[in-house]
Amino acid sequence: MHVAEGSRQDYYQLAGFHYRSHKVAGVRKIFCLKRGEELCGVVVYSYPPAACFGRRMVLPRMSMRELNEKLSIISRVVVHPKYRTIGLGHKLIRETLAHAGTTYVETVAVMAKYNPFFEKAGMRKIAESQPVKEALRITEVLNKLGFNTTYLRSPKYVLKKLASLNAKELNMLKAAFSENKHPRLMKEFSFHDPYGRSKFYKKAVETADAQKLAKLTSICGMLLQTKVYLFWSSA
Repeated sequence: MHVAEGSRQDYYQLAGFHYRSHKVAGVRKIFCLKRGEELCGVVVYSYPPAACFGRRMVLPRMSMRELNEKLSIISRVVVHPKYRTIGLGHKLIRETLAHAGTTYVETVAVMAKYNPFFEKAGMRKIAESQPVKEALRITEVLNKLGFNTTYLRSPKYVLKKLASLNAKELNMLKAAFSENKHPRLMKEFSFHDPYGRSKFYKKAVETADAQKLAKLTSICGMLLQTKVYLFWSSA
């Protein structure tokens, strides 16, 4: 098997096997792992976000221009199911870190808590986030309403559960979201505002339909996840 520089087309061929959205923004470089001409895996390096938990533990404060010059983030790693569990994920990362084009590389991953393949590839585990308090309080209400919090990221499951709630129970859920104003939840109603608008949030939640409540519930599920920040430096 060999690693070569790839394209978005290569990523989209395997994107369906990834648990997150197929969309990737700010792509810097894409690398493929191939067996002959067969595409086995892909890693996407992107330009970094302005802020990322754990970053200040390894890097000084930088301007956005300096971050773009010196830092990349691994935004996707996908290995075809046919080739999983044989170490190809960390092989793909290990052989491409030095070719990302930046001195530093970071990533934030949920699965890194259970599968240390980023560390096997040469990255260092720096920090581990905990579920946010707003999500924990909302989850208490979801539990009372009979939701299995393991499936909060499943739109089909959440919509089915929402359809089973009566008006009083729906209002209870809306109140939980309204009273726990996390920036990521508020952003759902303020697409062009990165931090959301608190004054519009309560009103928007009160009038939210099932689709929007399902999206908020999915975000809550995401906020419950423990994430790991990992870092690599060529310096």
